[in-house]
Amino acid sequence: MKVLGIETATIMGSIGLIDDDRVISEYSLNIKATHSERLMLAVDKLLKEAGVELKDVDGFAVSIGPGSFTGLRIGLATVKGLAMGCNKPVAAVPTLEALAFNLPYAEYQICPILDARKNEVYTALFKSDGKGGMTRIIQDKAVNIHAFLEGLDDDTIFLGDAVNMHRTTIFEKLKEKTHFAPKTHNMPSGVSVAELGLLRLKRGMKEDVSKLSPFYIRRSEAEINMEKKNAVRG
Repeated sequence: MKVLGIETATIMGSIGLIDDDRVISEYSLNIKATHSERLMLAVDKLLKEAGVELKDVDGFAVSIGPGSFTGLRIGLATVKGLAMGCNKPVAAVPTLEALAFNLPYAEYQICPILDARKNEVYTALFKSDGKGGMTRIIQDKAVNIHAFLEGLDDDTIFLGDAVNMHRTTIFEKLKEKTHFAPKTHNMPSGVSVAELGLLRLKRGMKEDVSKLSPFYIRRSEAEINMEKKNAVRG
């Protein structure tokens, strides 16, 4: 079963194509060009170089957040268009779960952290089930990094785009219980999204594409500003 996974929750857009247990191709690019400028071009390039036509893809998987509001909207819009165009199923994959899946057999609990701005991170906690899967310990949240670390006292592996900005803070709190994933594992992967999506599709966990929406956790600045303007007018 061929599944195309699309990840646009962070600045590093990533697309992965798998066929059951085989990775066919992956494309990632960590630059400031917007996903809207390069996503469809990247999908076309990946499929062409892999020698796979869009009609031969059996399903799609998409990272639904939390993460960049704009990036998530672009990724979902792209997947919706592709899926509707060729009448193929879609699996929704939580971004932090896909990130944690970069470390499937880790000995310690896994803590993905993505920059949520406003001095906060998007985070959750996972533990390897010893079989290549993940058990969720806490649900996704947007939280101040200092407040979140106060609740940790076990050995923890941190990974994600917020690691570098909070590395010193994390180490000062957990000391020798602090572990950092390799740089190569610090971003969500299109292949991880595709693999988790494949598992979901095989279990019948396909989404109603017309109702599929991003998982933001908190409201966007545009929504907050609009609410303030309406309050003033009222």
